[in-house]
Amino acid sequence: MTDPTTLSASEAAARVAAGKLSATALAEAMLDRIAAREPVVRAFTHLDPTLMRQQAASVDAAIKAGRKPRLAGLFLGVKDVLDTWDQPSEYGSPIWAGHRPKSDASCVALARRAGAVLAKTVTTEFATRRPGPTTNPHNPGHTPGGSSSGSAAGVGAGMLHLAFATQTAGSIIRPAAFCGVVGFKPSWGTLQRIGMKVMSESLDTIGLMGRSVADVALGMTALTGLDHGPARPGKPPRLALILGPTAHLAAPETLALMDRVVEAARAKGATVTPVELGEPFKEALALHPHVMNMESAEALGWELDHARDGLSPILNERMSWAQGEPHAKLAEGRAAFAAAQAAFAAAVAGYDAVLTPSAPGEAPAGIAATGEPHFNTLWTLLHTPAVTVPAGTGPKGLPLGAQIVAPRGQDLAALTWAEWLHEAIHA
Repeated sequence: MTDPTTLSASEAAARVAAGKLSATALAEAMLDRIAAREPVVRAFTHLDPTLMRQQAASVDAAIKAGRKPRLAGLFLGVKDVLDTWDQPSEYGSPIWAGHRPKSDASCVALARRAGAVLAKTVTTEFATRRPGPTTNPHNPGHTPGGSSSGSAAGVGAGMLHLAFATQTAGSIIRPAAFCGVVGFKPSWGTLQRIGMKVMSESLDTIGLMGRSVADVALGMTALTGLDHGPARPGKPPRLALILGPTAHLAAPETLALMDRVVEAARAKGATVTPVELGEPFKEALALHPHVMNMESAEALGWELDHARDGLSPILNERMSWAQGEPHAKLAEGRAAFAAAQAAFAAAVAGYDAVLTPSAPGEAPAGIAATGEPHFNTLWTLLHTPAVTVPAGTGPKGLPLGAQIVAPRGQDLAALTWAEWLHEAIHA
């Protein structure tokens, strides 16, 4: 008999919906998997097996009543900056220890309606810098990345089929790459942020992680009602190879990886052309820290005024810096973002998608830091869809990813070309 934990999200949900596998049986198998991996990986902030069994039983009852939820019985991690009415929402901060919201975040409610079985996953402090206890599922001596640490590690360890993640700089794409899973940052605003502990109004984006592009597409289709494919293209893509203004920060293993990925894509018929991005993009990238931190200082107004001692030293330092900046700098940054967003379509005209690294290199050693978002920040501020797919391993045997980016609103195209690229790499 096939181990239910090895099924893809798509196959598991289809079997549950068809009555070939009960959500209860799937839950027991997944809970066994969690019991085996969680003591080392430490992906969860709240894990209640009794509650998860109850959720699975509700899915079975719905199917018996004739309903076929799209995410029937799938284990879905909820990053702990997203509210859940039946589980604590602590935002990675002791300030909010034991906090129990009265309602779900919008995206969580949609996932629950679609039949997902939910547990809360570790986030860094308010999705910023200070990490939690999560380790990389491929080597516990290394970070899983952040700030969506638990979501990436939970999927990477096979304890979750899907997981919510959020990105302000690189918090979906980088940890997904570090943990060897697919990460999808949709176009900004695709998933509503109602019920999220928002830090940056201009940047924060909710997305998904999964074991494959098809699994992520299943999740996005269930949440939005729109087909996220991936489609089968009729011809190979025209790819713009953009290492971007931070190209000098790529580790040797990333440069070697990109050479291999380009070769694999060209072998399958793709056109891959190096493209340089001009001044509007460099200026916007330089101003990203101002927008991110100044908006975060506004978002954390209550905490800064009433619970500042509960903030970590590094977050306190960043917020003090942001509060000392002239407010005109925030307006300048937002204007630079808008200018870069307006210029992007012309910059990649004639190409189907952008090919770029997912992270500077392998996951760094230790869990005291989560790595840098050097190859993610630009795409976040441009509000574009971005997908990372597993693309090999580095010198320490840890996963590496390759990233596909498409213009804003072309989420289906981004997922389609990411799946095409993944197949080309692993042909």
